[in-house]
Amino acid sequence: MAVARDDGWRLPEFPPLGGEHPEQATADADRPARAQWRMRGLLSAVLSVSRELELPVVLRRIVSTAMELVDARYGALGVLNHDGTALEEFIPLGLSAEEYDDLAGSEFPHGRGLLGHLIHHPEPLRVRDLPRHPDSVGFPAGHPPMRTLLGVAISVRGRIYGNLYLCDRRDRRPFDDEDEAVVTALAGAAGIAIENARLFEQTRASAEYFQRLLLPALPDLERFSAAAVYRPATAPGHHLGGDWYDALPLPDGSCAAIIGDVLGHDLRAAAAMAQIRNMLRALLYDRRTPPSLILHRLDHTLLAVTEAPVTTACLARIEAEGDGWRLHWSSAGHLPPLVVAADGNTRYLHAEPGLPLGVDDTLPRPDHTHPLMTGDTVLMFTDGLVEHPRRPLGACLDELAALASAHNGLPLDELCRVLADGHPSDGHDDLALLALRPPPP
Repeated sequence: MAVARDDGWRLPEFPPLGGEHPEQATADADRPARAQWRMRGLLSAVLSVSRELELPVVLRRIVSTAMELVDARYGALGVLNHDGTALEEFIPLGLSAEEYDDLAGSEFPHGRGLLGHLIHHPEPLRVRDLPRHPDSVGFPAGHPPMRTLLGVAISVRGRIYGNLYLCDRRDRRPFDDEDEAVVTALAGAAGIAIENARLFEQTRASAEYFQRLLLPALPDLERFSAAAVYRPATAPGHHLGGDWYDALPLPDGSCAAIIGDVLGHDLRAAAAMAQIRNMLRALLYDRRTPPSLILHRLDHTLLAVTEAPVTTACLARIEAEGDGWRLHWSSAGHLPPLVVAADGNTRYLHAEPGLPLGVDDTLPRPDHTHPLMTGDTVLMFTDGLVEHPRRPLGACLDELAALASAHNGLPLDELCRVLADGHPSDGHDDLALLALRPPPP
């Protein structure tokens, strides 16, 4: 079974001429219709390639669309190294599963023989009989036999980025002038698509770095243990988000913990997140104020002096109660905390969630408490950890609880990584996770 033509793009159907298949029509009769068909296919291919932003997807899409345009059995893209002297990456498509198995253990081509010729002479190259060509060397054992070759260089900003290789038209004819012209045109558009994808990767990396600068390194919480993790969204355009966490020791010996999610995936959301986090830190030091009142004051301040987006948050305090501890929390439209006992039993602290911040600061906010036992772990998280568009939220919450229970014996930082790696969500949103354990009483 052939591998790779899996991207959903397809060349427009060739229009039948006189009831005949294009290969059965005469060359003179089908040439104008075929040229028009090729042009439509090229435009469709350019749109298909330009639509992608992830570089690995762009590279594979270039190969698969070129194969469709000339009806080639095999295709590959060789990416040049930094100095342009050899290949550092080779992306082959069209090989069957058996052909891949036959090549198992073989190194990918490094740019010798015919591939090297195209690297050093980046003009379009057509070969009618590969086995007889004097530069046709270096094929590993198990390589499928190939007869004809069309090679075209791809340049990005005037520099050769790599070479596009196509082998063996399915009608067994050699590649012709029209094949060369259409693939060369595609290569020009491919260079722009590659540059766009590279710029997108740079922008995403900068956005993620900026996001992490805004998130705190957890301070020394004295007797309490804590760990946190943040993961950006995988969806294009969503790499900058408004999820955050925070934890800090309070003057009365308790520990405050916050998890929040600002609506949006842009600089405004990230800036609002930093502003809200700083306001909360200041309010938390105002004596032993109930979490509900702190959220109320925060909401009132945000509505009065800022234009912050709607925000969900959960503010909790782990405080002494008798000889033990209790969790005292208030929620502003946020998901409930999850408590994992030392024996692995789990419990979501479902309670009145309250309204998100930025909706109505006149309504009262409820407080809730829950006793904590020795060895309990409190997990607070954003919806990016558990929301999936094709799965019920309850099922995802159950999956998270089971995962936390199975790995509860891990140190907190490792537990956070396991939960972030195995998240039940689809990754379309950024996620934040905060884990805390109180000390023995």
